[in-house]
Amino acid sequence: MSIIVRFFAAPDDTSASLALQTGPGRAFESLSFGNFDPEEAVVEWECLLTGSSFEELVEAGEPRVVAGQDNDGCVVFAISPRLSTALADATHSRLSNIAASWTQLRAEDGEVIDTEIADAIVGDLAALASSARRQGQSVYCWIA
Repeated sequence: MSIIVRFFAAPDDTSASLALQTGPGRAFESLSFGNFDPEEAVVEWECLLTGSSFEELVEAGEPRVVAGQDNDGCVVFAISPRLSTALADATHSRLSNIAASWTQLRAEDGEVIDTEIADAIVGDLAALASSARRQGQSVYCWIA
């Protein structure tokens, strides 16, 4: 799997959708990662943080695509306000526990994600969610 994943903060869906072709670039505060399925990850993180079930989140349309095709090319999706709030409000130890639980979930599906990398992804995303909240923005993800 070779995927470019960039989480970023933007004021609204219209602004976020402008990142579709080239990514968030310098116009938005962003984080770059790779080689994991961010659409599945955000649903799993929300389940772990809020106690929601994977099925109910998927049935509710999470994550919500704001631009692009989910099957071909780049896509931009919004992180739910509930997940963004849960990330921003979580303590460092809670985020570390979520990251560890996520690596276990992925391992059950045969995907190996290093615990330190998972901890960095979840922690950095929580910091981005907190920064976005202070600026009245939402968190999005661009995948290429």
